[in-house]
Amino acid sequence: MPNIKSAVKRVEITRLRTLRNARIKSALKTTIRKFEEALKMADREDASLKLRNAVRVLDKAVTKGILHKNAASRKKSRLTRRFNKITG
Repeated sequence: MPNIKSAVKRVEITRLRTLRNARIKSALKTTIRKFEEALKMADREDASLKLRNAVRVLDKAVTKGILHKNAASRKKSRLTRRFNKITG
């Protein structure tokens, strides 16, 4: 446990940011999983909506510093390719 006041504050801030990051990552994974389930059901309209939502959540994760922009771009590309392959 830190003795210096600023170090104590940094520990608390790190703890809060870690919780926030975990919450955002979990929501992101859930959104992607829901899209994949819609793909399995071969419901084009539902999958399209879920894909749009997944892209939106990925972009938000980038703005919050959870994901690197290239990692998010790669994930969006892969999800879109899977959508096009199934519905194409």
